[in-house]
Order: sequence, then C-alpha cells, then structure tokens
Amino acid sequence: MTATAFIPPGSVLTVMAHPDDAELWAGGTLALCTAAGTDVTIAVPRHPEPRASEAAAGAAALGAGLHQINEPTVAAVRELLLDTRPEVVLTHPLRDVHPDHRRIAEAVLEALPEVVIATGHPRRVYTTDTYNSLTLDGPVPAHTTVDITTTWATKQHALAAHASQPIAEHFAPMAENLARLWGARIGVSHAENFVPLPVLGRLPAAIAL
Repeated sequence: MTATAFIPPGSVLTVMAHPDDAELWAGGTLALCTAAGTDVTIAVPRHPEPRASEAAAGAAALGAGLHQINEPTVAAVRELLLDTRPEVVLTHPLRDVHPDHRRIAEAVLEALPEVVIATGHPRRVYTTDTYNSLTLDGPVPAHTTVDITTTWATKQHALAAHASQPIAEHFAPMAENLARLWGARIGVSHAENFVPLPVLGRLPAAIAL
C-alpha cells in the first residue's frame, strides 16, 4: 500500500460520541479538509462543562464547525443529516470496544437509508480507527489510509484542547503510535485510516475520502 494524493470532499460531517473523538480518530484528515476549503462539521452529544468548551476549542483548532446534539437519538441524527447533506460522513466502528461509540455508530447506520433515499447524501460513509486499532471483532482493516504528516501538529494541538481528559498520559501517546503505524504502511511519517460502510448496498468507488 502506498500513499495517494489527497482529494478533499466538498463537505464532511463527523458524528462521534465524545468531544475529543473527532480529533483523536480523524483530526489530521479533518485539518487537511478544512485547509483545502472543505466544509467540516463535528457533531457530538452535548456534554457539561468543561467538555462543551473543550469541544468548541478542539473544533476551532481544526478549522471545523461544531454541532452539539441534545439527545443522540436516531431521529436527531436523521435530522442532522437532512440539514447538512454532507458528501462524506465519518463515525465510529459499529463493533467498537466502547459502548458509547457503538451506540452513535448504530444511530448513524439506522438513519442513513431514509436520508440517502430522500437526498442522495451522504455519498460516502466511513468508520474511523479506535483504541489501538482493535474492535470487538479484531483489528481495524487497512483501507483508506490518509497521509496526515503535514497536519500532525494541528491534530496534536486540537487534542490538547481537551485538558479535562487524560490526553498527555494516554490518548496522545496512543494517537502517536497509531499514526506512525498507519504511516509506515503507506511510507509516510503519520497517517489515519478509514473503512467504508455500504450506503444502500454500495461501497465508494473512490480510494480517498
């Protein structure tokens, strides 16, 4: 596997469980997107302070907008998808080890068919990496691996915005390890990996987001 030129989509919506998830699992790629002019929105359930403010700071560091979902139900996710009509959606693996991650991913999956039939969007849906790249079913497969070498520092800065979380002790070292491992697979310094989900039985033809 080798690195391919990054072709940014027109718009990206991430639907994640926690305020630091988009930064941790996709921050470098989202920073690439915003630098290229992509409209990026990070959606997470509303959390009390200080996490709400940290969510805003992390999104701002990536150049992304923030949408805080009052109740992360299927109906709320459906409404968000209808309102934003993103080209690409990123969410957690359906078999993530974290139950909150699984619930959000399942809500996205359940909301998709009706929205795609009504609007034609999203065009593509991908799941992100997870803790040490291990799901309940085994390792995350290599698929769409994005070179984030140029935005690695931005990702670190966005992660650091989540000061209430064990970033320095736990998440930042894990992010470094994962980014270097994915990067080594495509011959670059740092990378992030994404796995496509079928949308109405179709997988994306694109090899990039």
